[in-house]
Amino acid sequence: MEPADQQKQVGQVRALIADLDTENPIFTDDQITTYLELNDWDTGYKQGVYRAAADALDAIATSEVLVSKKIRTQDLSTDGPAVAAELRKQAAALRDKADDEDAKADSFFQIIPFGGSCGAEGEEYRW
Repeated sequence: MEPADQQKQVGQVRALIADLDTENPIFTDDQITTYLELNDWDTGYKQGVYRAAADALDAIATSEVLVSKKIRTQDLSTDGPAVAAELRKQAAALRDKADDEDAKADSFFQIIPFGGSCGAEGEEYRW
């Protein structure tokens, strides 16, 4: 893939995971490129963008659970596990979208009529 294509794909993943702060991105371009490569993006697999974004959301969810936990103080509460659960739901939705795109891409087939008479090999079908 061309470097311009790679940057476009990295930008698409960033858009899907809402990593849009250019001053303080959640992931580096190299990290997103790794997620893309793990999902066959470099072979031209278009749905790899959705799957890479899902992997990135899973990584954020894992980090949220490990770092934030569930904390309550006098006037503040955080619920890392609940945030992680929502991120995982978003990741699952992206994987479902990629699966739907796979199904569309693989949905072509030819219906061959069953029946009729066919004599010797190479002879045309007769109805």
